[in-house]
Amino acid sequence: MELFQDEELKMLFYENRLKTYEGWPFDKDCICTPENMAKAGFIHTPSDNSPDIAMCFFCLKELEGWEPDDDPGKEHITHSPSCYFVALKKKEEDLTVEEFFKLMKERKKFEIIKSCNEAINTFKEAAKVKRAEIIKSVMGEE
Repeated sequence: MELFQDEELKMLFYENRLKTYEGWPFDKDCICTPENMAKAGFIHTPSDNSPDIAMCFFCLKELEGWEPDDDPGKEHITHSPSCYFVALKKKEEDLTVEEFFKLMKERKKFEIIKSCNEAINTFKEAAKVKRAEIIKSVMGEE
């Protein structure tokens, strides 16, 4: 595995996060500028319906509905207080090797938790559908 070929790992670096902000709806005279968003660890992940979705590259927390006066750092801490990237409060160039590897380990934990939660939610939805089908079948409704 080439260490710095991993797209997720590339987002550890501010310049790469900043490059994702093409089309970001807030620029000048705002607090949530692309620069401030990238400094807070966010990458721009727009959808057709929501052009202002941003996700922390680290904890994978997605936020949308940004207002010009929203402070990305404060919003990040408020919505994801357990994000190790925000808690570390260091620029990537100031990280020690130990901190870097701890960051990567903690990020993997977030990935696993998110994946497991998505699988659980998918299972719950499938179980609801199946339960409704069984109830309908038992009640004689087809």
